[in-house]
Amino acid sequence: MSHEPLIVSLTAALDARPDDLPLRMHLAGLLLDAGRVGEAISHVGQALAREPDNAQAQALMQRALRGPAPAAPPTPPATPTPPVTQATPPGQPPANPTPPVTQATPPGQPPAGPTPSGPPGQRGPQEDDPLAAYQQELADIVPPRFARADDEPEPVTGDQDRVFDVETSTIRLTDVGGMTAVKERLELAFLGPLRNPELRKLYGKSLRGGLMLYGPPGCGKTFLARAIAGEMGAKFISLSLVDVLDMWIGSSERNLHELFQTARRNAPCVLFLDEVDALGHKRSNVNSSSMRVLGNQLLAELDGMEGNNEGVFVLAATNTPWDVDSALRRPGRLDRMVLVLPPDAPARTAILQYHLRDRPIANIDLRRTVAATEDFSGADLAHLCESAAEFAMADSIRRGEVRMIEQRDLDQALREIRPSTRSWFATARNVAMFANEGGIYDDLVAYMKKHKLL
Repeated sequence: MSHEPLIVSLTAALDARPDDLPLRMHLAGLLLDAGRVGEAISHVGQALAREPDNAQAQALMQRALRGPAPAAPPTPPATPTPPVTQATPPGQPPANPTPPVTQATPPGQPPAGPTPSGPPGQRGPQEDDPLAAYQQELADIVPPRFARADDEPEPVTGDQDRVFDVETSTIRLTDVGGMTAVKERLELAFLGPLRNPELRKLYGKSLRGGLMLYGPPGCGKTFLARAIAGEMGAKFISLSLVDVLDMWIGSSERNLHELFQTARRNAPCVLFLDEVDALGHKRSNVNSSSMRVLGNQLLAELDGMEGNNEGVFVLAATNTPWDVDSALRRPGRLDRMVLVLPPDAPARTAILQYHLRDRPIANIDLRRTVAATEDFSGADLAHLCESAAEFAMADSIRRGEVRMIEQRDLDQALREIRPSTRSWFATARNVAMFANEGGIYDDLVAYMKKHKLL
């Protein structure tokens, strides 16, 4: 009995309903019965692309792949059963899309010959995932289920730098509000000599150096580090404890050395040690021998004992400088300490304008808001703008009409938000009073006296 009229009818119906998988499966079965294996495989492949776990589609695919053998003589099976040669119907494409038996099978893929019969999902001792094999065999018919994005980099192997370690910063110091004293110190220590190579050579000024930024959290230490890298046109590498620590003995030290080596190969480069107190904690307070060894490795890398640090500027940031080992702060390492304070009035104005620039605002008294946000960090100001937007949106939902963000929303947010820096200054007060050996915290003492915090 010929299925041709039914195949024609089902094909027309499938053109109108291409997502009807039961109809597509029925048509594929009729095509297999008619010996039109190539067309059947195309339909089954489309079904598997939509539902990879469809048992009926898997069974039909296995049936299709057990089609007529190729013209070349097949490899004799393990049993003494003679090979069976099945002719391909005239006018039809070769029914078996698998490679000839004499072709080498890629590692990890099932053999290219006939697939063992049995219920879907069962695998023989020599068989891997059948869906992976189908995807490879039908690459010209069915598109791959997963593809690399256009902007996704190729995996890097060997001794090349890891692409996610080395960045190019587009931020400049002009993007940083306030922090005039910090910018002046950076200009003197690194940026000025970098821009004037002849003067640097005349005065014998090295481009290597280190600077420790400290202060309350949320005041822009990480942002400032990226701005320095952007100002220099240098590469930027951020290093934290999770980038270094490893469970195997010696691996953490090797990871730290590789990161410094990456910075040296990409000089000029800013190497940013975030939360340096975690890597360089006071060794007298560290009970773990592995962490003491890691701290010693950090000191050796800063000294350039295992490589030339010329062109590598090390920036470190911490909220608790009193927990950093004093050996890290000696000359030649992180020998300069800069206090990053909560933004002053001009900086708060710039930060508020930045976070309100893309929001619908009306009748905002910026001067009043700036005056009410003394001791607010940059993160606190961002949270303030976010909360004001939430209040305006909630009111719009209740009233059923959209309104702008107004000063009343900022005032409501100010009643609920307190500056997060006060708890840090409460801790720093004891350090400024009783642990200011050598005057390393003189900037902090002067600020706290000026604001009557000491």
